[in-house]
Amino acid sequence: MASAAIFSSLRRRRSPSLEAFLAPVDLSSEALLDTLRAVSRELVSSFSVNNRMVPFFQGKNFRSLIRKIQVFSVLLDSFCEVGLSRMPSKVFLCFKELYLVLYRSKILLYYVKGSSKLWLLLQNHSISGHFHDLNQEILTLLDVFPLSEIYISQDVKEQVELLRKQSRKSKLLIEKNDDILRMKFYNFLNELENGKVPDQNELYLFFVEKLAIRDVKSIRFEIEFLEEQIVNCEGDIEPTASVLNGFVALTRYCGFLLFRFEDEEGELGKWRHKKTKKGLITQEIADTFITIPKDFCCPISLDFMWDPVTVSTGQTYDRLSISRWMEEGHSTCPKTGQMLVHTRLVPNRALRNLIMQWCLANGIPYDRPENVDSSESYNPASPSKAAMQATKATADLLVEQLANGTAKAKTVAAREIRLLAKSGRENRACVAEAGAIPFLKTLLSSSDAFAQENSVTAMLNLSIYDKNKSRIMDIEGCLGSIVEVLRSGHTTEARENAAATLFSLSAVHDYKKQIAEEDGAVEALAGLLIEGTPRGKKDAVTALFNLSTHTENCVRMIESGAMTALVGALGCECVSEEAAGALALIVRQPVGAEAVGNEEMAVAGLIGMMRCGTPRGKENAVAALLELCRSGGSVATERVRKAPELAGLLQSLLFTGTKRARRKAVSLARVFQRCEYSSLHFGGMGVGYAFAGNSTSVRDSGFAGDVAVSISVPVL
Repeated sequence: MASAAIFSSLRRRRSPSLEAFLAPVDLSSEALLDTLRAVSRELVSSFSVNNRMVPFFQGKNFRSLIRKIQVFSVLLDSFCEVGLSRMPSKVFLCFKELYLVLYRSKILLYYVKGSSKLWLLLQNHSISGHFHDLNQEILTLLDVFPLSEIYISQDVKEQVELLRKQSRKSKLLIEKNDDILRMKFYNFLNELENGKVPDQNELYLFFVEKLAIRDVKSIRFEIEFLEEQIVNCEGDIEPTASVLNGFVALTRYCGFLLFRFEDEEGELGKWRHKKTKKGLITQEIADTFITIPKDFCCPISLDFMWDPVTVSTGQTYDRLSISRWMEEGHSTCPKTGQMLVHTRLVPNRALRNLIMQWCLANGIPYDRPENVDSSESYNPASPSKAAMQATKATADLLVEQLANGTAKAKTVAAREIRLLAKSGRENRACVAEAGAIPFLKTLLSSSDAFAQENSVTAMLNLSIYDKNKSRIMDIEGCLGSIVEVLRSGHTTEARENAAATLFSLSAVHDYKKQIAEEDGAVEALAGLLIEGTPRGKKDAVTALFNLSTHTENCVRMIESGAMTALVGALGCECVSEEAAGALALIVRQPVGAEAVGNEEMAVAGLIGMMRCGTPRGKENAVAALLELCRSGGSVATERVRKAPELAGLLQSLLFTGTKRARRKAVSLARVFQRCEYSSLHFGGMGVGYAFAGNSTSVRDSGFAGDVAVSISVPVL
């Protein structure tokens, strides 16, 4: 029987039904015969040795199995001619076994035909073994088949007998030349592991002459197929994910080295056709935009937590972010404001395992944290030394094209850098260290929409790596160029990705003021929040939220119209939560409270969120109203106090809201209790009871980090 491992991997690839693994129990002999004939005919017609369906590798094994199925097809047809009424019962039992053999053969044949050349090469021994296992199953079936007891023509019996003899003689077939090529592929990887880039002529001989991989399209298929195997790997397939990463990096390098950008016109044409067909958002971006679960994002940086750790208060942060927080002299928990009993960081292994599983399920390689205990278990797909060497060589080629290539070559190079920087801090570091950022900055002002869109998206992907943020900000005029794309980019995607880039860069506190002071930056974000697509609004509001966490940006945001845009966004379901969070921060300052208080729809919008927003949205809304009362004076407090439905909504939050929402509601009720006539206005609410019931267990810290917003940077 074929091993469980191969059929496990094939199931992941083709998702066959249980028919491949369970014999039929409820079919009559006639129905079973019809099914067997249909399957055998399908395989013979689809994979005839006379057509071009034979794969590049495993050709002999492939043809041998098809010839065996052809004999079975002839045998099955002969039963239809003579009928089944005079057949012994053993025949029906053999048919059930043949059913399993044919379906397993079908899986293996389609798998081999649909696999990439490099994957077949790497799996040469394993797949040869599966063909041999099927041959042994066929031999067992033929040995028990009652050939002498059935009434069929003599020539058919002779064919079956000949097949039986051949099956007995057949041995495991591993084609020698294929195995030599497999070893050559591994030798290239060994060279990279030792710090040597393989010779270009040898790579050309291997990929072009031996494997007939002769264009960009073919090598891209090879890369994508290998990447799919990394995602699907569950520990039961060799080589390991780490080794496969090396082969992917090597193949990507060869694609640029051997074919350069010869197919660039075709690629650009496809993109422009896609733009025309799909409208504003290209399918590529639509397919790659993934919403990251908020629980996987660090409350400090709002970015993905690659290495989640827990502090003494029980809150979880990314190790790098919380370490920096402590190094800056803070002794409180950023989220709760509580004093830290100790500074020990405890790895949150349960959350990290969930993050790793989510990454694998969504095809996102899980980056190895920089500061990590080597004794702990991490994703086996971490880049090897060979993969890093190949990636560095690839980055050098791409940067060379950005520097000296034709206009079209530069455009395609920007696209490839964008793809290379989609995942892995190592990839992002390699590209930046190779010197790509200054050349990408130049392309931001390109008149070619494709060049601009890919360069700003590449900049976004690179900026996710913390060290690259300073590399981008330190280049003179780079921030201004990103803002210019945000203001007047050629495509919607370019403007949205520019906004996301500003959000990513603003994760560094020192850059928030610099970004806000850049001419037109906040105005453009406000405009995108008002008029953008749902995704554009999301990019804009996250950037504005991050900028609002810097106290010196308040006046700038008011002057630029961001306040009005945030108030208007309270009525937009996809961004209302973040908008309320940003307002809660801004109104902490008297000037911000005054500006929000002057917005006619501000209080009504926040009340609406308390009524029907998400739990986190309700938290942010009541927090914003509380801070508005505290900083806005008696006029603002009176406006909030007289808002319709507020009493009932506060009472609802006191009993059904989250812990933070209840704390804010109690604090807001306390503010109203101090106001003149509050007993008349809130007498029916039972504030005294609610306050008494919550005052001993709820404390309002008033800490700036206590705004419940968790946002992440999309990788495009």
